[in-house]
Amino acid sequence: MLIPIEGTWCLILGASSGMGRAVARAMAAQGANVIGVHFDTAAHEEATAQLVDELRGHGVEAHFFNVNAASPAVRAELVPRIAELSGGTGLHVLVHSLAFGTLVPYLPRAGWERGITHRQLDMTLNVMAHSLVYWVQDLVAADLLPRGSKVYAMTSAGVTQALPSYGAVSAAKCALEAHVRQLACELAPREVAVNALRAGVTPTPSLARIPEHTEFVDRATLNNPHGRLTRPEDVAEAIVLLSRTDSSWITGNTIGVDGAELYAAGGAWNPHRADAAG
Repeated sequence: MLIPIEGTWCLILGASSGMGRAVARAMAAQGANVIGVHFDTAAHEEATAQLVDELRGHGVEAHFFNVNAASPAVRAELVPRIAELSGGTGLHVLVHSLAFGTLVPYLPRAGWERGITHRQLDMTLNVMAHSLVYWVQDLVAADLLPRGSKVYAMTSAGVTQALPSYGAVSAAKCALEAHVRQLACELAPREVAVNALRAGVTPTPSLARIPEHTEFVDRATLNNPHGRLTRPEDVAEAIVLLSRTDSSWITGNTIGVDGAELYAAGGAWNPHRADAAG
């Protein structure tokens, strides 16, 4: 059954930029109230304030917190605040879009005197994967994920690729997808759906931090049958669409939101290529 999302509450971890920002805009445009958690420097305060004003312009509530979403102390502080803001009704949507991890190679190589450290690897896995589990645990304990809620985690095609600087992030995304499957099973009795969304190559600040990102962009632009990159708005649209169902039957999946980019690797199916047969 399709349901309205107007008046519901959405929690976005990583809400100030990239996909999280696009999801906040899309949910607010549909009448959902937004709670955003982000971790930015003072240089980004004005842009975030403008985003909050934009969201409130849709007539919804928008509350943003500039804190470390992976911190246990932050969760302990924010979960009661979420209960207060939502009036005890809880969340309809939880979006995990944390993209903070190390891009240091595992072993020393040219340009890198030393490989990844224990601390860097643990931090990447904790922020980009394990924090999803911890947030769900605390929200369930506070009865803030009621029947019909949706949980989304952002993964990438990097889970199946070995790339020069992406090892720790790839490991984190693999763990994230495993957490999604496990949480989907354990939340099924509550009729809460949990899915990972695998976006195509998407121009975001996190992509720009990857040393090899120019190569990714060029290859994806060539290969994607749509003749363009994935946009954050494409992912946001998918979340809005999936959040309109009352069903928990679509759960435990990794759902591609990439315009068939993954399946057109090599560009064989891209009609936009200059050398495409025609």
